[in-house]
Amino acid sequence: MSKGKGFLNEFKKFIMRGNVMDMAVGVIVGGAFTSIVTSLNKDILTPLLGIFGGTDFSNLVLVLGSGEEAPILAYGNFITAVINFLITAFVIFCLVKGMNAIGEKLKRKEEEAPAAPTTKTCPYCKSTIAIDAVRCPHCTSELEK
Repeated sequence: MSKGKGFLNEFKKFIMRGNVMDMAVGVIVGGAFTSIVTSLNKDILTPLLGIFGGTDFSNLVLVLGSGEEAPILAYGNFITAVINFLITAFVIFCLVKGMNAIGEKLKRKEEEAPAAPTTKTCPYCKSTIAIDAVRCPHCTSELEK
């Protein structure tokens, strides 16, 4: 029984880790984003391309054989899926590029902030000593706190 409890506790730790929860949120948001991009392509871009190209990709089919039972290759749907992929990849690329640019700006601001001093000058002999020193190692003078 303790082996089962250990397994369940380990699984609970795994699920509650931040990166697993972030991944779950990413999958949910990605699904919603995919439907938005699909709608953009199907409802807006494909009809516009149909105006300029004279065709709607979703109607492009190739009938293999003859008769009512002949198999059909719906290559127009494949073209639409490729366009969906390219749009999705482009938008994600732009988002990641923007997030990286923001991260770089924040990183530069952090780097620009001056670091806390780690040394000070002895008021008696003017040597550089550790900031938390109470006695100068060079002249052995007692220092004020």
